[in-house]
Amino acid sequence: MSHLIARHHRTTLALATAVAAGALLTTGLTAGNAAADGSAPQALAGAPVLLSDTARSALIQEQQAGAAAAARELGLGAKEKLVVKDVVKDRDGTVHTRYERTYAGLPVLGGDLVVHRSKSGATEGVTKATRAAVEVATVTPKVKAAKAEQQALSAAKDAGSSRTAADSAPRKVIWAAEGKPVLAYETVVGGLQDDGTPNELHVVTDAATGAKLYEHQGIETGSGKSLYSGTVELGTTKSGSSYQLYDTGRGGHKTYNLARKTSGTGTLFTDADDAWGTGTASSDAQDQTAAVDAAYGAQTTWDFYKQTFGRNGIKNDGKAAYSRVHYGSNYVNAFWSDDCFCMTYGDGTGNTNPLTSLDVAGHEMSHGVTSNTAGLEYSGESGGLNEATSDIFGTGVEYFANSSTDKGDYLIGEAIDINGDGTPLRYMDKPSKDGASKDYWDSGLGGVDVHYSSGPANHFFFLLAEGSGSRTVDGVTYDSPTSDGSTVTGIGRAKALQVWYKALTEYMTSTTDYAAARKATLSAASDLYGADSTEYKTVGAAWTAINVG
Repeated sequence: MSHLIARHHRTTLALATAVAAGALLTTGLTAGNAAADGSAPQALAGAPVLLSDTARSALIQEQQAGAAAAARELGLGAKEKLVVKDVVKDRDGTVHTRYERTYAGLPVLGGDLVVHRSKSGATEGVTKATRAAVEVATVTPKVKAAKAEQQALSAAKDAGSSRTAADSAPRKVIWAAEGKPVLAYETVVGGLQDDGTPNELHVVTDAATGAKLYEHQGIETGSGKSLYSGTVELGTTKSGSSYQLYDTGRGGHKTYNLARKTSGTGTLFTDADDAWGTGTASSDAQDQTAAVDAAYGAQTTWDFYKQTFGRNGIKNDGKAAYSRVHYGSNYVNAFWSDDCFCMTYGDGTGNTNPLTSLDVAGHEMSHGVTSNTAGLEYSGESGGLNEATSDIFGTGVEYFANSSTDKGDYLIGEAIDINGDGTPLRYMDKPSKDGASKDYWDSGLGGVDVHYSSGPANHFFFLLAEGSGSRTVDGVTYDSPTSDGSTVTGIGRAKALQVWYKALTEYMTSTTDYAAARKATLSAASDLYGADSTEYKTVGAAWTAINVG
């Protein structure tokens, strides 16, 4: 689960994981100009194609049928099996198959990999989360499951969790995300975090020694009159004599009212005349305006991914997540959860500042995209890249909407006024302007909260898209420095988005760090524009400018 906003008082974890992580915190939509946002991937031979549900399912089945042969080709052991997680097909016929791995029937955390095959079926390369051979002496634990569970509960309580309990008995896994693979337990702790956010704390315990190997938080911290985007068209469905906030045109997205509760799905929003919201903030727990913004954010994000990258929903399977608004009381955050496959929004201070702005919505749902593609572990450097990915695509969604009320920019959460002084939550041109984020990579970055270790990747994206130095973009003035004093000339947001998306979906894995992200984006740029292209060279220059060389 991921958050939009960092939780300053929590212990920062030094590692990262392949389980879900990210809080940033309707029909008839006329989307923004796709070309301005970086769509038209059809012009690029290396760009992904939009597959129908039938074609995608057939391709997954085909790749799964060949999984045993793929395992042998990769030299995996007799106890190892590959399970297809996702598949991407490029316009030139290249197929990128993302596999998860099992060992003796146990999930291998950090064992994911991507096999790249040409149109003819020849293997062109493999991207692995770990290079270590997956093999353990025994799958019989020396430590009892109860000890691992108690360790996980203690870790959650130390982090301030309340109403803490294990969601299920610890499961046996192979931990391969760091160092030599070992037999381990994974325990997931529920309850609530200390700020009222749901808890999905994953704790990995060595099954031979009882030592804690890793922990990460699975919650990743969103015609109607909206609060942030003016009057918008929504996808709704008539049911009897009333209308539902149910968008059947985009995978069946629904918007629910939690009415200050912190659990459950809530009640589906309905309206008598299909005219939703007032366009003004209200402390009323039944207010529709926050729901309008959430529904509009969901449909715009769906259209952005589909028109820009040929992606059919968060899982690329044509099925929508759902949204919940009015979470808790005075809850100043928003979050994505893989567990419910849903977005959730608090109403902010005084219950009158809902965190449902367009870039927040795009940010949250992009955590779902990351979870269902690279699965970037939500701590350490991969966690920072996970957060940056949501900021990058949240920015893309905002530009895609082409709204005169909430114009696109490289500022994160500028509309929700979370700081109370009109300043944004984060800045992509110079992340350190928020007082905590990092502008450049250094060796200690993995020990920084993921909302701040995302800074260098956000900075990279701004440099790649717009360039270095002082400039005004769409009415906003930026001044983006470089670590070495170099000058970077941007390639435009459209191309920068294509590079990041291709890198995420085809070349990043659960354990990708900043150095590997440089390699992944260079591979993506080479595929899309050529290894001798200006775009490829600019990708390298932008990474060097944030000290990743």
